Amino acid sequence: MTTVLLVDDHPLFLDGVRAALSGRPDIEVVGEAHDRRGAVEQAASLRPDVVLMDLNLPDGSGIDATREILAAAPGTGVLVITMSADDDAVVAAMRAGARGYVVKGAGRADLLQAVTTVAAGGAVFSPTVAARLGTYFDGLAAQPGREMFPQLSQREREVLDLVARGYDNRRVARELFLSEKTVRNHVSALLGKLGVADRSEAITRARRAGLGQEPG
Repeated sequence: MTTVLLVDDHPLFLDGVRAALSGRPDIEVVGEAHDRRGAVEQAASLRPDVVLMDLNLPDGSGIDATREILAAAPGTGVLVITMSADDDAVVAAMRAGARGYVVKGAGRADLLQAVTTVAAGGAVFSPTVAARLGTYFDGLAAQPGREMFPQLSQREREVLDLVARGYDNRRVARELFLSEKTVRNHVSALLGKLGVADRSEAITRARRAGLGQEPG
């Protein structure tokens, strides 16, 4: 039995998805959430096989919710519900750990296929999104600072790189598709891990390691 948690703040859409999934005896909708906080709490409690995640939630981003859910329930597969497969937010969600997406308005067969694929540990990508992710991870593999700052997480290195370019928290949030609060938390964490007193000292160390260079 594949268990599914639905996350969306549109009741009519949820009704449609629930109806589409209910026809399969091997799929059970175990919960519904209408905001980021509820999604994270229910995922941690229910440990569903798949979370169908809307990216636009009343109290935050589905991207942040994806990251929090995977931290709380690592075995869960997040499947993004999106209006457009070409949206930058879809790629950002994949970076956060989502395993694929289903376009709103997709047919029942496509929805079921996506859910079963993710539940089985697979991924659902279009060629366009897959190509963009490939470029992203190729660049990440060669990212300066990976050996210089092994104590930092991948996301913290990304934040540090942008901070070293002189970006403020708002610009960093926009570049990484995060909330400003999340960026502030990452900055505080990386300052502590680097053992520096302030942002200026972190920038100096990052630039010495080769971070903070504008692409191109």
